Amino acid sequence: MSEEKMEIVPLGGLGEFGMNMTAVRYGEDILVVDAGLMFPREDLLGVDRVIPDFTYLFEHRDQVRGIVLTHGHEDHIGALPYLLEDFSIPVYATRLTLGLLRGRLRESGMLELSDLRPVRARDILELGRIRVEILGMTHSLADSIGLAITTPVGTVIHTGDFKLDSAPLNGSITDYARIAQLGEEGVLALLSDSTNSERRGFTPPEIKVQSDLELIFHLCRRKIVIACFASSIHRIQIILDLASAFGRRVAVLGRSMKDNIRIASELGYLTLPPGVLLEAGEGKSVPDEQLLVLCTGSQGEPLAALTRLAFDKQKDISVTEGDAVILSARVIPGHEGRISRLVNHFCRRGARVYDGVHWTTHVSGHASAEELKIMLNLTRPRFFVPVHGEYRQLFAHTLLARETGMDAERILLAESGDIIELTPSSIRVSGKAPVGRRLIDSGSVAELDEVVIGDRQHLSEQGVVLAVVAVNKATGAIEGVPEVVSRGHLQEAEGAAFLAEARQAVVRAIEECSGEERSDSGILTGVVRAALKKYFRKRTGTRPMIVPVIIDV
Repeated sequence: MSEEKMEIVPLGGLGEFGMNMTAVRYGEDILVVDAGLMFPREDLLGVDRVIPDFTYLFEHRDQVRGIVLTHGHEDHIGALPYLLEDFSIPVYATRLTLGLLRGRLRESGMLELSDLRPVRARDILELGRIRVEILGMTHSLADSIGLAITTPVGTVIHTGDFKLDSAPLNGSITDYARIAQLGEEGVLALLSDSTNSERRGFTPPEIKVQSDLELIFHLCRRKIVIACFASSIHRIQIILDLASAFGRRVAVLGRSMKDNIRIASELGYLTLPPGVLLEAGEGKSVPDEQLLVLCTGSQGEPLAALTRLAFDKQKDISVTEGDAVILSARVIPGHEGRISRLVNHFCRRGARVYDGVHWTTHVSGHASAEELKIMLNLTRPRFFVPVHGEYRQLFAHTLLARETGMDAERILLAESGDIIELTPSSIRVSGKAPVGRRLIDSGSVAELDEVVIGDRQHLSEQGVVLAVVAVNKATGAIEGVPEVVSRGHLQEAEGAAFLAEARQAVVRAIEECSGEERSDSGILTGVVRAALKKYFRKRTGTRPMIVPVIIDV
């Protein structure tokens, strides 16, 4: 008789940062863990956000029993509004996570249609034949959880994002006792956060940030600007408390920062010192030495508050000589260039910039190597699957598992889309699920339309040439002189001569066409495109995007 099996299907988050989403399947029941987005790299021109392809869930929609969110960061909840457009399933999360999620759902018009159910540590969920126990975890965001997922095959622990902070600011430590007890009872597989697997030692506690920020407060006699993630509730608490202690008033810039402060304070996760927050427009009336600006934009986002400050485009507040600018967030891979440009602009204004290179203005919310080994030793899993990270982090995590004495055949290095089959005695990849990216552009979804992104990339690198040709529909003769316009392709001084020759190339190509060909605008479009493509490749060595426009007159 064959052994019972369960399947773990990572739909995103393995081999990449962001789009964290995992399906756990046993028989006819599917549990979904997280539904995150990825913020686009600079080469994804015009794309606002990237979310996972939900095809696997669509194919098994009658089996999906619910979704559990491990915490409220965008790379874990940001795709949920798009998923709930097509699914009516219960969503389980802690109070703060649900509070942050409600704002996203309200923006998308999905709040009233969503079935949101609060949970807390040690709660038990029965989703079909899948049993889920909520495990308290410490992360950079309060109310984070891990999951112990049990089926007749065995128990799988999904850590979510975590660190082993021995002195968390809100007093909510990782549930070592329950995790160790599960290890004693027997853990079939561990799915563990790999973000900091390449970093040796232990991740510093959040309280370390407070001491360095306090020193900067002592050093700065003028305005202080601090940029951090709007979801970093612990960090925001530290900043507000320091502002109060140093007699500073706080101007909050950025809608998400204002919303999250309101949500966290209403739910009791953030304590607002009396009188510390400024109302809109009050910043200009506060002396520089008494002003602190708390804002979004730590990743150099073009329209965020920090960028507006760098270019002196923020109403009522300017960064001037002697001010301090503190970057209190990690740099997401791919954003280094635009953050560096912002630092240069602040330096031009005479401000001193403090970042994580020389100051502890930020500590990670993810476990480093020694903490990851402690988690492996606490759970003592039969099998191990590293999750949450690029391939290099996943690979480094497998090496840490080997250091704890785990045999190589018990470790599975998987990627998004792998269908991981677990039995009580084996683990293997049994197939591939459909995975990919959906590109969100100004609120609309482009279904894996990489062609559009390719066109935008082409335009940004080679420019565009527009050729407008009027053709007499009756005779096929060219009416007037074709118009050839170049944008982002040729320098103006040299472009006139090239464009004049390009017009002649268009005329010659059309004149070589038969009368029948000239009566078909589709054929003429191809003829003009081919002629100009050949001309520019030969004369300038460039490959601009060619856009022919044929007008029948």
